[in-house]
Amino acid sequence: MHMRKPTSKFLFFTLSLFLLLTFLITIKASEPAPNENDDEDLEGLEELIAWDEEEEKREQEGSSSVRSSEAEVLTRAQRIVLELNNDNTKRIIDGNEFVLVLGYAPWCARSAELMPQFAEAATSLKELGSPLLMAKLDAERYPKAASLLEIKGFPTLLLFVNGTSQVYTGGFSAEEIVIWARKKTGVPVIKIRSVAEAEEFLKKYHTFVTGLFEEFEGPDYEEFVKAAISDNEIQFVEVSGIDVAKVLFPDIKDTNHFIGIVKSEPERYTKYEGTFKMEKILQFLDSNKFPLVTKLTELNSARVYSSPIKLQVIVFAEVDDFKNLLEPLQEVARKFKSKIMFIYIDIAYENLAKPFLTLFGLEEAENTVVTAFDNRISSKFLLPSDPIQTNIEEFCQGLLDGALSPYFKSQTIPDNKDASIQIIVGKTFDDLVLSSPKNVLLEVYTPWCIKCETTSKHVEKLAKHFKGLDNLVFARIDASANEHPKLQVDDYPTLLFYPAEDKANPIMLSTKSSLKDLAASINKHVKAKDHVTKDEL
Repeated sequence: MHMRKPTSKFLFFTLSLFLLLTFLITIKASEPAPNENDDEDLEGLEELIAWDEEEEKREQEGSSSVRSSEAEVLTRAQRIVLELNNDNTKRIIDGNEFVLVLGYAPWCARSAELMPQFAEAATSLKELGSPLLMAKLDAERYPKAASLLEIKGFPTLLLFVNGTSQVYTGGFSAEEIVIWARKKTGVPVIKIRSVAEAEEFLKKYHTFVTGLFEEFEGPDYEEFVKAAISDNEIQFVEVSGIDVAKVLFPDIKDTNHFIGIVKSEPERYTKYEGTFKMEKILQFLDSNKFPLVTKLTELNSARVYSSPIKLQVIVFAEVDDFKNLLEPLQEVARKFKSKIMFIYIDIAYENLAKPFLTLFGLEEAENTVVTAFDNRISSKFLLPSDPIQTNIEEFCQGLLDGALSPYFKSQTIPDNKDASIQIIVGKTFDDLVLSSPKNVLLEVYTPWCIKCETTSKHVEKLAKHFKGLDNLVFARIDASANEHPKLQVDDYPTLLFYPAEDKANPIMLSTKSSLKDLAASINKHVKAKDHVTKDEL
């Protein structure tokens, strides 16, 4: 029987079906078998974050060389990061001496920021011959495994040593992850033996501590190693020859005993001049490990907040504005080194900037703002003048000397003419409350307080009820937008009665009382001679 030639439509359909089946088979083949054995789990550490190198190369065509380079680094790293799931997690944790696990969620922005750093660290650790196994777990996709590892927040980094976990306490750049991991897996100090090794080391590390010892033994050396083990963030290096030491720390003098910290910034070399005791060395590092001006990020925020330097100057500025301010700011920071910590926050980065600016009532600020905090006494300060070098330096000196007046935020002064309830702001609290010759009933509230609405209605009715009483003023203040050193309220709403004769000791009235009970309390505290006819409640 003569058969008709297939039509173009039929050929197209057949080809499409073939490609679809091929695609599905490829996907199926890439999925892990449900009962893989141990060898398949660990063979060559080839359970990867699912990227194909050739596909990535094709996707990156036309991109910038920088992006291509980053993609190549990440792709290589993914080849050695193990993917955990509900089936293999316990076996892998129990079967390896050291496992560093990154618990993450796909929607978590901080996880996304940390992932490339973790992957790059994995590459570096493999090149260094580290015994550490690097693994990651999608805690949202595999909740059973996340529960087993006690991962509750994102991102979470945990180091498992022979099956026992310890919380990660290092930094979050690839370099800092490598340093922390090596210290916790038996390499607290890197020994450099030659000039060539020192030069190669400088290509990889930006911040480190150099220790020069004629012999790697003795009490001083032991204290140096103890400090290296205790510190979680900085790479320690030991050398025995002055020629090698000078490659790492050019300012070193001829000696056989030396410790110094090196950083990649204008204030690059700082010599340690204290006694060789672990505690003293760690104190020196705490005071000197940060740059002259530290840019705050979500990943380094915990380290910045835990700094032992309790005086902090924080500059909020647009990126371009800060570039012009950086050099003069570094000059100021150099003069107050180890005494004041200088921090920069991108004012456009709301997650970091807005919480701080809200403390000053400057949430909508767009131009450069210079603030300061004395964390010893929980006081904050604001530079009122232009942010130029001389003004900032004078501001810092006042902070150091304790000569600055604390800043208390305030709304603009309102027009209270003919108001039955006076609106108090930070700037008018002294005049209208503390210095007023009258009794003052003050309602302290916040806009977000659910219970405040009921109390506000009670106050409005009380103001109407007592409107004929000349010696009694009703007032309210929004505590979220106004502050005063003598108004310390932590619970909202709060009702405070300030007697005319004793403003220093306000009387707290219960906000849970009925309207009539509140009226009775006010009557009790107001002198009888002040009573006049009142409206009925």
